[in-house]
Amino acid sequence: MPSYTPPLRDMQFVLHEVLHVTDELKQMPKHVDMDADTIAAVLEEGGKFASEVIFPLNQVGDQQGCTLNRDTHEVKTPDGFKAAYDQYVQGGWPALSADPEYGGQGLPVVVNQCFYEMLNSANQAWTMYPGLTHGAYEALHAHGTDAQKALYLPKLTSGEWTGTMCLTEPHCGTDLGLLRTKAEPQADGTYRITGNKIFISAGEHDMVSNIVHLVLARLPDAPAGSKGISLFVVPKFHIHADGSVGERNGIYCGGLEHKMGIHGNATCQMVLDGAVGTLVGQPNKGLAAMFVMMNAARVGVGMQSLGLTEVAYQNAVAYAKDRIQSRSLTGAKDPSKPADSILVHPDVRKMLLTARAYAEGGRALALHCALLIDRELNHPDETVRAESAEQVALLTPIVKAFITDNAWTATSSCMQVFGGHGFIREWGMEQYVRDARINMIYEGTNTIQSLDLLGRKVLGNQGASLKKFGRHIAELVAETQGDEDMAEFINPLAKLGQQMTQFTGEIGYKAMENADEVGAAAVDYLRVAGHLVFGYFWARMAQVALQKIAEGNRDPFYQAKLQTARFYFAKLFPETASLILTARAGSAVLMETEAVFV
Repeated sequence: MPSYTPPLRDMQFVLHEVLHVTDELKQMPKHVDMDADTIAAVLEEGGKFASEVIFPLNQVGDQQGCTLNRDTHEVKTPDGFKAAYDQYVQGGWPALSADPEYGGQGLPVVVNQCFYEMLNSANQAWTMYPGLTHGAYEALHAHGTDAQKALYLPKLTSGEWTGTMCLTEPHCGTDLGLLRTKAEPQADGTYRITGNKIFISAGEHDMVSNIVHLVLARLPDAPAGSKGISLFVVPKFHIHADGSVGERNGIYCGGLEHKMGIHGNATCQMVLDGAVGTLVGQPNKGLAAMFVMMNAARVGVGMQSLGLTEVAYQNAVAYAKDRIQSRSLTGAKDPSKPADSILVHPDVRKMLLTARAYAEGGRALALHCALLIDRELNHPDETVRAESAEQVALLTPIVKAFITDNAWTATSSCMQVFGGHGFIREWGMEQYVRDARINMIYEGTNTIQSLDLLGRKVLGNQGASLKKFGRHIAELVAETQGDEDMAEFINPLAKLGQQMTQFTGEIGYKAMENADEVGAAAVDYLRVAGHLVFGYFWARMAQVALQKIAEGNRDPFYQAKLQTARFYFAKLFPETASLILTARAGSAVLMETEAVFV
């Protein structure tokens, strides 16, 4: 059986020793009283809930899955899921970072993200139910009318109701401009919505009394394409004037998808048959409104993969310590036993260190982004808010795509550490691999994220946002100039930072002649950018570790951090050289291949 221990020590390291979150939060009137002790207490209790309540349900959920009653269109979740959700609500966890005006606790986003990492490590499929709810809350909080906010937000904040986003359709995929769902205006100001949606996570379940669906649809006079999409809020059950739940609305689950992983979450085919809904935001501006939820979901998917990377690493390293097989190449390390622990083998260590480096680098990036969101929402200086929003936009596709790509590598490597046992269900490792695979696909495939990064976020403003992140690297390089202990981290980082300017310019220049050059280079480009960002945070973490060691601190935590940083820069960061080469190879070898597909 697998196990999970919340990585509270590393979270505290990133929060307080690298990001200095309490100093940052004190600049925001909303969070001026937030201190390290409060954060630690919240995360300790959150870790207990994750590890003690929902982690034991992870394999249960995978084995049982969800079941649909086709007569009633009701979905039963795996054993224990509803009871765990009730405990989640009773603990006040849905309200953690929500607006106090609607019953929330108003804690910083960065604290909530730490909590969600632990939830995802413990049970990604279960966590998707409250996770999607938080996204629906954010979209309505940003774009809902006063009446919609008053009706829905208190229930979503408390966790009494959950939420979804109903986006794509069988023929659409990522191209939402093709959607056909129709919304007919009614005399009372509501809309009758008809159509079919697919891949709707948490679209139907038995854990709450009502589900709030955010649905994309077209008005009768809507222009074609993505400019003709509107957003509607459609509850599963109609809601009376006093807020109580009424009769069933015309939206129901017509089928469940049979999936490779995340079996404990209901991925639904949703049918809308004259369902009654109300307009969110402006007509034909629904995609922009929904992007609030979509961007939150993209960061959330990165947190899903971060969680899986961490729990896979924990179990693989525990197994490697105990599993004896063969002898060390340099001679027996434990002559008292018939074989050595597999931890003595270099390639086993490489697989484990890969997972650890990607987990700890991902945590630093994810929490940095969460802190930026706190600044974007709450900082009193308008310039700081705008710059933070710009950096969040730049880093979101990296959080989503780079961390999820890395999790696929990491969970696969951790399964490999187990050898044949990794392929056996009882150890739990193969589930992490299966669950991790979806994260590269949904909320916009990683190729879509790569196109977004290179096409919109970088070339779209001539690299201005990327240059602003580059200033952080330049400041770190200047700060550590002459520090020989930092050279192994700073020199490759500084070199890549210089290369990025020319590399980006080359792609942009070629793209002016042939737009396919962006598509051909984008995936490689995002991984280079991902390593640039990870490299920056790993250099900062190494700097802190070196300072602590120089001060005489004997905590082995800092030695481990330093050793992982050295591994990252020696074994993973050099991937950027080959990625730059393949990106520069251009589009011709991809597009001038008609004979291949005859």
